[in-house]
Amino acid sequence: NFAGGKCVFVPSKFEDEFAIDIDAMKASVNDKTKIIIFSSPSNPAGNLLSKEQLGEIAKIVKANPQITVISDEIYEHINFEGEHISISQFSEIRDQLVIINGVSKAFSMTGWRLGYMAGPAALVATCDKLQGQFTSGAASISQWAAITALNEDMKPTHEMVAVFKHRRDLMVEWLREIPGMEVDIPRGAFYLFPRVSSFYGKTIGGTTIDSSLDFCNYILEEALVALVPGVAFGMDDHIRISYASSEAELKEAVNRIKTALSK
Repeated sequence: NFAGGKCVFVPSKFEDEFAIDIDAMKASVNDKTKIIIFSSPSNPAGNLLSKEQLGEIAKIVKANPQITVISDEIYEHINFEGEHISISQFSEIRDQLVIINGVSKAFSMTGWRLGYMAGPAALVATCDKLQGQFTSGAASISQWAAITALNEDMKPTHEMVAVFKHRRDLMVEWLREIPGMEVDIPRGAFYLFPRVSSFYGKTIGGTTIDSSLDFCNYILEEALVALVPGVAFGMDDHIRISYASSEAELKEAVNRIKTALSK
């Protein structure tokens, strides 16, 4: 919108494990479409795109030479299903492809504020000019730290992912014990995106819940647990919960949510 374009959203569904509806994507594309943006693994639902789905997206892009596809792969290594699958494997769309990544998630380096992109040389050069004017470029110490992270042994990251998977399994189990909480099992990232619309229209603890924002505000005030309303992601029936915390803190948070919702 800032650049004068119109955003067209292709919805995903809880019942389909938040998979991209390829037919809906095809129907959304026309000769005015300039960019297709997606992430895999995704935030907030943690879904992964299969090779077959990525191949279908590649076909759409190949058939529309005016389109650039931007693939956000920041959660590349936080994947509970095996090796990461990137749309970059489809060389026939290489000139129409931009890959976005960084060191924030896989290496826990959010404070270093460093990401990177790969794409056509002319486009990267243009982005470099903009970056230089808006931020004066990335700090050199951050760049050297990222080089070290990317070149060193991935064992610490693999160990971290194993811990995330364990926390995910615990959180799914605990949250499913709360009546009315519908929880999908994410396959990547470190979030849960449960559906909470069964609580809408009800009064809990003297507060009427009619939206994800109402739900999150009530839990924050009553249980002192911070959640993100699904409306921030265009899905008001859901909330986002991060499990990037200790097992003890997560258990305490779920117990507080459960108590608050039982009032």
